[in-house]
Amino acid sequence: MKKAAIVALCTVVALPAAAQSLGEKTGVDSALGVTPSTEDFVKQAAMSDMFEIQSSQLALQKGDAQAKTFAQHMITDHQKTTADLQGMVKSGAVKVQPPARLDSSMQDKLDKLKKETGRDFTSTYDEDQVSAHKDAVSLFERYAKGGDNTQLKDWAGKTLPTLQQHLQMAQGLNKS
Repeated sequence: MKKAAIVALCTVVALPAAAQSLGEKTGVDSALGVTPSTEDFVKQAAMSDMFEIQSSQLALQKGDAQAKTFAQHMITDHQKTTADLQGMVKSGAVKVQPPARLDSSMQDKLDKLKKETGRDFTSTYDEDQVSAHKDAVSLFERYAKGGDNTQLKDWAGKTLPTLQQHLQMAQGLNKS
């Protein structure tokens, strides 16, 4: 009986954390404007950077001239944000370790992009960039407003204008 009570208590305590992560992963938190936890923010920001860099490296190989120009800009900027985040982790200002690889959903998007060629590649890359940057802008806006790690919150606010510019640039790719 005592074991069952302990298991039940642990489950109840763990549910809010799991729900928060699930909400962030599914986009529910974004739709509701919920501030991500520091752990969710670090994970999502790091994976966003990885996806931007890896998909843009493909665009340098497969994209048209406009996609290649955009891709180089994305690689440069997202390598910088990756370095910024890793620097905060190394300094101890952020106590969350970023993931080493993409989650299955983002990896699936990247794998699909690898199979595309020509106009199909350009179209998919453009759509992925708009979607990824909308998600990133939402994530950074929400953490900048209500995050609980002061240094990370400040960084999110300072990084946000660059991500908003990336979104505008990505939306311009779709128009041409």
